[in-house]
Amino acid sequence: MLHRRLAALTVLAFACAPVLAAECAVEIEGNDAMQFNKPVIEVSQSCKEFTVKLKHSGKLPKQAMGHNWVLGKAADMQAIATDGIAAGLPQDYVKAGDARVVAHTRIIGGGESDSVSFSPAKLAAGGSYAYICSFPGHSGLMKGTIKLVK
Repeated sequence: MLHRRLAALTVLAFACAPVLAAECAVEIEGNDAMQFNKPVIEVSQSCKEFTVKLKHSGKLPKQAMGHNWVLGKAADMQAIATDGIAAGLPQDYVKAGDARVVAHTRIIGGGESDSVSFSPAKLAAGGSYAYICSFPGHSGLMKGTIKLVK
């Protein structure tokens, strides 16, 4: 009798437990010290769309200390940054039509924000992905890893 009651309570507890939904958005900050506040971002495969909101918590203008958020395969990041420098500020330091870039925000200055959304289906399971700020000289410090999770 006691076992039945415990079994019934267990079933009831699971039925009433909140369903945990995948987190399909993240906020990341860049500052005037050329730092992102997140070294790793986890992207759930169950998300139809994943949104990254970039905030510039510093005070300097984008021409002096602008930041963006650029996602691609880890192996491509140096080339993406190099080609982005050549593209210049009017192109947000991202080469136009660069197929290596999965997603990117625009360049923002102190106090500004921008966001970008992409489909996690663009990321291959087991692939190695990273993000950088492609403003000239920033990618060495402003970088992180993207992990595709279930």
